[in-house]
Order: sequence, then C-alpha cells, then structure tokens
Amino acid sequence: MSAGRWSQLGERSTVWPGRQDPLGATWSPESTNFAVHAPRGTAAWVCLFDDDGVETRHQLTEQTLSVWHGAIPGVAPGTRYGFRVDGPWAPDQGLRFNPDKLLLDPFARAVCGDLVPDPAVYGYVHGSPQTRSTSDSAPYVPRSVVVAPDDFDWGGQVPTKQRWRDTVIYELHVKGMTALHDRVPEHLRGTYAGLGSPAVIDYLRDLGVSAVELLPVQQSVSETGVLERDKTNYWGYNTIGFFAPHHAYSAAGDRGEQVTEFKEMVKAFHDAEIEVYLDVVYNHTAEAGPLGPTLSFRGLDDLGFYSRVALDKRPALIPEGEDSAVVDSYWDVTGCGNTVDAGDPFALRLILDSLRHWVTEFHVDGFRFDLLSALTRVNHAVDMRTHPLLTAIGQDPVLRQVKLIAEPWDASMDGYAVGNCPPPWVEWNDQYRDELRDFWRGHTDGIRTVATRLSGSSDLYADDGRSPYASVNFVTAHDGFTLRDTVSYDHKHNEANGEDNRDGSDSNRSANHGVEGETDDPAIIAARRRAAANLMVSLLLSNGVPMFTAGDERGRTQGGNNNAYCQDNEVSWVDWSADDAWLDVYEVTRAALRLRREHPALRQRHWFEGRPTMTGGPKDLVWLHPEGREMTGDDWHDGSLRTLAMFVLGRPLRSPGPRGEQQTDASFVLWFHSGDEPVDVLLPENEWVQSGEVALSTDPDLVTGTVVRAGQQLRLSGPCVVVLRERDDPHEEAVTSR
Repeated sequence: MSAGRWSQLGERSTVWPGRQDPLGATWSPESTNFAVHAPRGTAAWVCLFDDDGVETRHQLTEQTLSVWHGAIPGVAPGTRYGFRVDGPWAPDQGLRFNPDKLLLDPFARAVCGDLVPDPAVYGYVHGSPQTRSTSDSAPYVPRSVVVAPDDFDWGGQVPTKQRWRDTVIYELHVKGMTALHDRVPEHLRGTYAGLGSPAVIDYLRDLGVSAVELLPVQQSVSETGVLERDKTNYWGYNTIGFFAPHHAYSAAGDRGEQVTEFKEMVKAFHDAEIEVYLDVVYNHTAEAGPLGPTLSFRGLDDLGFYSRVALDKRPALIPEGEDSAVVDSYWDVTGCGNTVDAGDPFALRLILDSLRHWVTEFHVDGFRFDLLSALTRVNHAVDMRTHPLLTAIGQDPVLRQVKLIAEPWDASMDGYAVGNCPPPWVEWNDQYRDELRDFWRGHTDGIRTVATRLSGSSDLYADDGRSPYASVNFVTAHDGFTLRDTVSYDHKHNEANGEDNRDGSDSNRSANHGVEGETDDPAIIAARRRAAANLMVSLLLSNGVPMFTAGDERGRTQGGNNNAYCQDNEVSWVDWSADDAWLDVYEVTRAALRLRREHPALRQRHWFEGRPTMTGGPKDLVWLHPEGREMTGDDWHDGSLRTLAMFVLGRPLRSPGPRGEQQTDASFVLWFHSGDEPVDVLLPENEWVQSGEVALSTDPDLVTGTVVRAGQQLRLSGPCVVVLRERDDPHEEAVTSR
C-alpha cells in the first residue's frame, strides 16, 4: 500500500468501535462515527486530511452486517476524508479492491475537490487490466467532507403540495441560469445563491411558472475523456455523490457551506410559492465501464452495486484458459458504461436514503428520474409494476408524498415504457414532443394524433385510471435543440463538442424556414418567431403538465448544438441581454400562462368525454372542422387537413372544485392552423355560446380583444394559434376580422 501517516492499531483511544448505522460520517461533539458498506472487503481505513493535505489513516477494525465502522474523537466539521478498502483483486470475478485508491464515501453529505485525469485514478495498470495499480489516487480525486447537523431555520415553511393540474415546470441549469445575469451580483452568478436571488425568482413569478426542475445538482464529476478534451460535463449526468449538493455551484465554499446555501435557495423558492424538483441520476455512476476510474462503489462492492450480463453475480472460479471478459461483463443500458443494480439491497437502500435525505433535509418537492427504465430491470427485463424500487417508494411515508416524474426509457431497444409507469408517477411524454413538432412543421398525416396529444394523450394514460396530468408535455428539454434552434436549423451542429458531430440525435423534427442558422432576413426571422410562439402556446394550453426549458421564452440559441452537455460557456448559458431576445415570444408565453392560471377550463383534472356535463347541455369537448362543423370520421382520416379547433366547455366543468362544488368558467375555442396559406374558418352557430373575444393570438392580423360572434367567419393568415374566450355580453357588436 502507498505511504501515508498511520494510527496504531492498538490505540483504542484513537478509533473507538463506533456503530454500523447510520452509514457515512456522523458528527457529534464527542466523536465522529464512520461507517462504510464493503461486504467482501478484508480491511478498511478511514483517511483524514488536514488543511495542508496531509493524510492520516485510521483502520476500522469492527465489521457488523457487512459494514466497517469506527468512531474517532476530535474530528471537526469541515474535515476532509475518504475510505480505503483492501480485499481480493480478481477483476474477472467482479472483485476490484485496491487500498491504494482513495474512495469517496457513498453517504457523504458534502464533497470538495475535483477529479483530475491521471493513471492513478484507475484500479489497474494501464495496458494491463488484470494488474492491480499501486499508484496512490488521493491527489487526483474528490474528498468527502464531515458535516455537522445544523439548525437551519425554515421559517415554519410547510410543503405547498401543489396539484399537478396547477403545475407548470421550468427546466433549468443552476449555473446556466445566472452565469450571464446582469442583475445578479457577480460573485453569486452561477451559484445556488444566485439562483435564489430576487432577480431570478421575481422573473419566474412574473412569467407564471410554478415549479423549477434543476438539472443534476447531486455531486458529479466529469468523465476523464471529456476532461482530456479540455471540457467538462456541464449537465452533470455523471453522479458520484448522491447525498451532496454539487460543490461547484456554491458561492459560500465547499467544506459543508454548500449544504446551507442549497437550503437557502430552496427556502427562497418556497417563499415565492415555487416548488423545487431535482433531476436525479441513480441509473449509473461516474465510474463508467469496467475500465473506468475507481472513485467509490467500484472499490467497495463492485460486484453487488453494478448489473452484470450474467444474472448470477456470485464470484466464480475461472476455468483455465477461459476469457475473463466473458465471465464478468458489465450490463449497460444507460450508455454510460455501467448500470446500477437497483435490486441489490445496498443499492436500493442508498437510493431510498438519498431521496429521503433530499426531502427531509433540503425540503425539495419532487424528483425527475433520469432513465427510470434502467432502474426497474428484473432479470434484465423492465418491470414497472413490481420492481423493489418502485414498490418501496410507493410504500415510503416520506417519498410517496412528493412529486415523482419518470423519464420512461433508457438507452436500450426494449427500455421504452411511455404510458406504462404506475400511479402516482407522471411521465415525460416524448410522443407529445414529436407529434407537436411534426404538426407545426407540416409533417403530419392529418391531425388525428395531434388532437390526442392536445387533449392529454388518453391513448397512453386513460386505460389504467390515470389522469391527463400523468403526461408531462414538452417540446424541448436540456438535450436536443432549444426552441429557437428547432425553428432555425434542419441539422445538428455539434462540432464544438469535439466528437466530429457524431454525438447527439439526427432526428430533430425541426425546420429552418429557408436558411440554416442565423440570418438577417426579416421575413425568415418573423416566420421563425411565429413558429416558436405556436409551439409554446400549444404546449402551455394542452391538457397535461407543461414543461419548458430555461431561455426558450426569450429565444435562447445554442447555435444548432443539440447535445451541449460539455459546453460550460455562452453556448449553454441563458443570455439575459435584450439585444437578441425574442421578446414577442416571451410576451405570448407569459400571456398563455396567465390564461392557464386564471381559467380552470384550460387545466382540467378529468378526461374530456365528448358528451354533455349536464342534461341537455353541450359536450365538454368538441373538435371543430374549419367549416364550422364537428369533425367526422372521414375528417379524422383526411391526411391533408392542417387546421382544427377545440371547443372546451366552461359552464359547467366536469372537474369539481376543492369542496366538491360545481365549477364554472368561460368556454373556449382554440384554433390550431399549421398550413402556410391563409384559411377561413367558421365559428359555428349554436345555442350555448354566442359571443367571444380573442384572448390570445399568434396571428398578427387578429389582435387580442377582437370581438367575434357565432356564425362569423375568421381568416387565419398563416400558421397560428388563436384562442377565443366566451364573453358575458352576447349582444356587443362583433368586429369583423376580414
């Protein structure tokens, strides 16, 4: 083992027996208890580092129920530490113990330092994977930090438990949201404190969002290959510390100060009645494939923690001459080199304890699970109904109370599970994204599936008793084109990532409107802005839970990069200057959110049934043909149709109020026209709604406030969304629109 300063094994005053629970470092004024799960290890040490970086190793001589543990007096909060574990070195059997590798505590409450690419961070000798490396990795890897319990003052806050139908999600990156924000103090830009500042929170409240979904904030490191290209993993989907807020986003420091700063940010959002959801990555870790670095789990319980091709993961004797790679092969359905085996008791405990930690300690309101399908594999098959992880979450008195959002797929061919998650999970609905993008770029075969998506995707969620809000609707997310790039580029332009433009999807469902990329042609710019507004308004007024990405409402561009995971720079950061902002898109986004917020008819909990809500009344939902009649079976199969309208009844609503009372609202007609040419549409004569007004329009020829009447004809001048709202006074004279 590499050199270091050692405590003597016989000094019982130095290392007390301690206890095996809780795992991690537990500070008290008397001592700090250290406990680490390493069931197949033969020896373990906790390594403390002073302010000069000098390491002192203390052997943990007690092992209880697969946990090595001991208590050390006099350890101050903020002390940096790590573990070293010895045991069999048999990579062909999934045993990769190496005491020369400093290991991050899986239960560390805070982490400091970064990963430095160096041969020492690997457990083996480069070029000889079967040979154990004797190089000390401590100078090149992050270190855990002892954190004392705090008495953070939450000011009596209680969870808002916002209803899903009232929720609007804004997906953002902690650093990217404020790195260029001129109204955030410079020293706070790109930090938790900056994100929780009044400049950001006031903006979001005025915009009308009710929840922020933070790209990964659990401690992550960049892949060594990315670091060697002089880049970083900006998105953070490479987690190594599941209990610790990522230290790089802290303005206050990385010796535990990040914990308090994160809490202050959450408190600020809650004061503004904005919920906080975390994008969590439990499906894989930063240790990559079997030839990746040894940072934590690989040196503690590689065989148990990671899934294998062979279902029986017990160590086996290798017949002489047999290829060891066949015997111990990682099973990867994440595309990141490894897959966490969430059915393993320790992995399952870590995930559950981590989730509870973020709820109880940090008061977060929900989680979006990256690649959930990878976590729900039983004997390699996706099992969303009986997997131990989902069962445990559903029974947990803490976790079953928070918002649970699934990304219901993984990197495999058989992992796609949209529509198959059990209640109370809601799902990212990529079918909504694809079909809405296709509709607005004129690539759909009629409007049949578009109507299904606008009304809540009943084909995916109604058959098992779930509500429309089970569909998290989106047209953009962190991966893929921004909204502006969706209407400005036909092809990806990822050359800056250093992968010869091979990375990122080739299926963008985008349209550049005549020129690839930026242009000064005013006609093309106008067409793009109108297209972006159409996508945004459609999203925000569809049945389900809308989610949009930070900066889309302002026209943020990544220059056609649809996989900016390694662009920690102006490519990814939100540009807050007004010089190139699409302020018209911002205003229509704000207006659509205000309409949604003020009108329960536009955010209903129950499915539309296409029948009256009261005897003799109108249907709760009617799909209208441009000729002013109800759609027929032939119309639904008309592949040339590019225009339709939704009539949504407001008097009364099908969904009752909070006390069971019957709710009433204005009725609406929402016209969606994706054709390039103008079209005349007829507002049907009927006995229930006689007069309305334009409540929102992306058609420049139909301004807000224009009065319309039943039987009137409207001209839609090109691709647009026009929202008509019922008026109380049916006798006011209509303003002609032609």
